[in-house]
Amino acid sequence: MTVARTGERVGLVAVIVLACLLPFLVSGFRLFQFTQVFVYAIALLGLNILTGYNGQISLGHGAFFALGAYTTAIMIDRWSIAYGWTIPAAGFLCLVVGFLFGIPALRLEGLYLALATFALALAVPQILKYFEHWTGGSQGIVLSKPDPPAGLPLTADQWLYFLSLGVLVILFVLAYNLLRGRPGRAIVAIRDNPIAAQAMGINNALYKSVTFGVSAGYTGVAGALSALAIAFVAPDAFNVFLSITFLVGIVVGGFASIAGAVFGGLFVQFVPNWAQDISKAAPWAIYGIFLIVFMYAMPRGIAGSLRLGWHRLVEAASGTRARA
Repeated sequence: MTVARTGERVGLVAVIVLACLLPFLVSGFRLFQFTQVFVYAIALLGLNILTGYNGQISLGHGAFFALGAYTTAIMIDRWSIAYGWTIPAAGFLCLVVGFLFGIPALRLEGLYLALATFALALAVPQILKYFEHWTGGSQGIVLSKPDPPAGLPLTADQWLYFLSLGVLVILFVLAYNLLRGRPGRAIVAIRDNPIAAQAMGINNALYKSVTFGVSAGYTGVAGALSALAIAFVAPDAFNVFLSITFLVGIVVGGFASIAGAVFGGLFVQFVPNWAQDISKAAPWAIYGIFLIVFMYAMPRGIAGSLRLGWHRLVEAASGTRARA
């Protein structure tokens, strides 16, 4: 197992190094796509904390993504606040809203909670259109991509890429420490057996509400970064399908897996484009085929299947050396 852990750490370092070199090796459009991968990975990690680790099913995280994006857009466009302050502000606002939404949702479980969050995803785009003075209505808000800090020889797209990568790494480390600590064990215990968790002294209501808030906060940060990267927000961009896409991403990437959020982000960003390239007449049929293949070939998700394959490879190599 020590060899396996060492290999995983070496692989992680190699991936980070490659990610840092990528902006200087690809085109501007491809760089934008990878920036979106990081944005989606943050949102998927937030949803995975809620659904994968805590067992609360949400079909409404597109609403928190929209709230984070509009928080950044309004603060920049209406109040002329520096974009750097809008990212934590969007995360904090979504954390508070998610926590407050999680309190009444405590009475709901399973499909009933999924339907409640689904209703949230349906309502938010319409609400955004109603407050036209703030949100720009159906026309949305147009932004300008932020310039890199003075002295950095980077383009705006390269800076947004590194900004998104840096936020992703920070939030991944925070999630890792949270889930590997005592709060994380309580979160998982509630998922596995809520009655036993309560008998052990865990405050189920508090942990479930806080988990919902943290999950929404992560998604809000992702929405803020997306608004900066795309430089445009509009209500129709945050429809119900976005929430369903997030759920697909955590299942394909790896349920209850931190690393799975990155694989899920890659799937969400690139597979629809590949489906479009393969068949312009029926892209969603091709997308469905991709999804079915992934589910059959990797029932544990991409991250879980890769981890299982790596451990089997290490065990096989160890057995070969032992026999030798």
